[in-house]
Order: sequence, then C-alpha cells, then structure tokens
Amino acid sequence: MKPLHSTVRRPPGAAAALLALLLGACSAEPPMPALRTAMPAAYAATSAWRQAPPAASMPAAGQWWKAFGDPTLDTLEVELSRHNQSLAAQLAVYDQAQAALRQARAAYAPVVSAQANASRGAAAGASSSVDNQVGAQLSASWEPDLWGRVRLQVEQGSAQLQASADTLRSTRLSLQASLAQGYLQLRVVDAQDLLAAQTVRAYARALQLTEQRLRAGVATAADVAQARTQLLQAQTSRTDLQVTRRQLLDAIAVLAGRPAPRFDLASGQPLPRLPRIPAGLPAQLLLRRPDLAAALQQVRAANAQIGISQRAWLPSLTLGASGGSQAATLAGLLRAPSLYWSLGPSLAATLFDGGLRGAQLASSRAAYRQAVANYRQDVLQAMQQVQDNLAAQRVLREEARQQDEVVQSARLSLRLVLSQYKAGTVSYLNVITAQTTATAARNAVLALRQRRYAAAVNLIAALGGQWGESHSGPEGAAERP
Repeated sequence: MKPLHSTVRRPPGAAAALLALLLGACSAEPPMPALRTAMPAAYAATSAWRQAPPAASMPAAGQWWKAFGDPTLDTLEVELSRHNQSLAAQLAVYDQAQAALRQARAAYAPVVSAQANASRGAAAGASSSVDNQVGAQLSASWEPDLWGRVRLQVEQGSAQLQASADTLRSTRLSLQASLAQGYLQLRVVDAQDLLAAQTVRAYARALQLTEQRLRAGVATAADVAQARTQLLQAQTSRTDLQVTRRQLLDAIAVLAGRPAPRFDLASGQPLPRLPRIPAGLPAQLLLRRPDLAAALQQVRAANAQIGISQRAWLPSLTLGASGGSQAATLAGLLRAPSLYWSLGPSLAATLFDGGLRGAQLASSRAAYRQAVANYRQDVLQAMQQVQDNLAAQRVLREEARQQDEVVQSARLSLRLVLSQYKAGTVSYLNVITAQTTATAARNAVLALRQRRYAAAVNLIAALGGQWGESHSGPEGAAERP
C-alpha cells in the first residue's frame, strides 16, 4: 500500500499561490501616508506681534489665565480642574480607553481555565444502579500573533488612548476658556454697573438743578420732566444689569463645580489687565493644540483598523492543551488510570461569508479617509481661529485708543454745555444730548474692553493654551494624562 500522502496530488502552483497570498497579507501594512498640510509662513498683519520661542522650549499648556493678573480668576480655574463634572466625565472616558488598551494587550497572553464537576445518576433501564462521577480539568489555549492582528489591535488601542488623553486636554482648555470668558464679562458688567451708578447720581444732580431753575423761573416744567425721565431710564438700565450679572454668576458656579444658589462674587473689583499674546508660527499649532493631536491619533487608529480588516482573510492558529481526571470518587481523581490529557494545534479559516469581510474593509478605508479629512479641516479651522483673533486684537486695540479720545471729547462737551445751561444760553435739550453722548462713550469703552477680553481668551484657546510663556502651579485632580 502506498503512503496516504502520496495518493493526494495538488497542482504545484496552488500551494505556491496560497503561500504567496498568506505572506502578502501578513506583510501588508496599512497605508498611513504622510499628512502634509500646507501651512503658511506667518499670519497676516502680525508685524506688531513677536514670535514665540521654538516649540522645543515651550512648556506644556499651563495656567495661562494668570496672564490676566486676577487672583479670583486663578482660584476659580483651579476649582474647575478639580470639581467640574464635564471634565470628570471626560476623565472617565479616558479611563475606559486605558481599559480597552489593556484588553487588547491581553490577547498576547494564553488563556488558562479550570473546571470541576460532580454528578450522580442511573443509566436507562437500570434503575437500581446509581453511579457517581467527579471530575477536574485544566485547559490552556494560545493564539500566536502570526499575522500581526493583535499588534494592530494594540496599536489602534494605543492611538485611541492618546486621542482620549488629547480630547481630555482639549475639553479642559475649552472649559477653562469658558470660565475665563464668563468671569471677565462679569467684571465688565460690574464696571458697567459702577458707571450706571455714577450716571444715576449725575442725572439726579441735573434733575435737582433743573428743579431749582424752575423755582427761579429760568426753566420750564418740560425741562424738569425731561430730566426726571432721563433719570428713570438710567435707573432702569442699572436694574437690568443685575439680570446679566446673576446669569453670569450661575454659569461660573456650574463651571467651577459649585451650586449656583449659594455662589456669589464681590463686586467693585478692578478690571483685569489685558495680556499681549505673541502668536508664534502657524506650524506650531500642530504641536500645541490638543484637538489637532486628538484628530491625528484618530487617523492612526483608523489606519490600524484597515490592517485589522485586511487580516480577516487569514486563518487563525490556536495552540491548545488540556488535562484532567474523571473518577467515581474524589480519592480516585489522583490515580493514574483516571488521568487524561490532550495537546494539539487547530487551524480555522472562513471560506465564505457573503462579502462581509470585503464590506468591512471598504468601511475601514472610508473611515480612514473621513478621519484624514476631519484632521485637515481641523487644521484649517485652527489657523482661521488664530488669524481671526489676531486681527481682532490688533483692530480692537486701535479702536479702544480712538474711543478714549471720544470719551475725552464728550466730557469736555458736557462741561461746556452745563456751563452754558447754567448761564441760560442753551436749552435743557442740549444738556440731555451731551449727557447721553458722554454716557454712551464711556459704555462703549467698556464694551470694547469686553470684546478685547473675548478676543484674548479666544486667541489663547486657538493657540492651544500656550504661547511660549506659561505659569507653573498646582495641577487639578483631573490632570492625570
């Protein structure tokens, strides 16, 4: 009799083709081309801004809000890092990504399991015969990573973990910027309330003066009515500011992780300073901004998924071993006749799945293209945000200088009109016009201050929370990554 293997004949090219297919699939790596994004050499109209130091010398994003020089803001930002619930939720997402990476790495190790059983029963037709059976079994299995599937799953999990860490930093920066915006606006509202109080006092004095002139016979009842109306309008405007202040306080409380009903901040504080923020180079955004780093990691994760989908066509090899004992009594488990064992490999492959794997690979490739497009769009939007707020800083600074001149001119005009009114050379309508102009000019200064605060915070956030100068300090509880 001929040996069994000699009776099976295979075309010599089939084995070579199968081997070439397996080797080609196992060596195939996902595409991951270089993500070249055209970055301009500088921002438009940045001659007034100095460049930041090289990226290598820049510390990690830190307590950038200290640039405004406000101790209360410093305290609130630290509370946000420790107590903000949105940040805590994102930290939990990061912990989930860590656990997912550990799950992926666990596939490198073998699986060992143990089993014990006991039974008592009778065979059919032999009701008087009852048998006892006890058993114990230990088994182990291991799937070697022949084609790199596990390696790619770990690589994908590592990219997703880093993306989660970057998203946590991006979330923290966004919340910090929201808190700074709300706090700075609150201080402007306090300044507007102080101006409104001064306006009410000035209008009250004007009403008193007009009433005196009416009694002296040099003013009319219409003048008194106009003065009283102006005073009432100023009082109403001041009252309306309290609504805005309360809403800002409530928003700040939530960001700082405090109950809104018990939260308050003293008014009358000086306005925080306005920082000068160098923008650096456009390409530094790729190193500074955590949201861009997260988007890049999503590209890497999607790229690894393509490799995982490619390897779905390859067979899986599992090495298994098991041993145990089966006996009628516990004492018999340790006797040699009761022992058994087995050892051997198994090879499994899917021959037909109705196009499932092909569809999964196509989906993975489409998801990769989507991640690449999202990353490039994020880069473009980041440059737009920096450019917009750089321009706003420059234009608003010049506008504020011009508005200061308007205030000085309006004050002089008001003094002159009041002198003329007291001399009886102009009507009270001229006084109302001059007072309204002076008050509007001073309010415009505060409105411009708020816009400059907003542009400064937005620019800092657009730069990733750093610009070459940062302040070190205690980190919050949610700073683990």
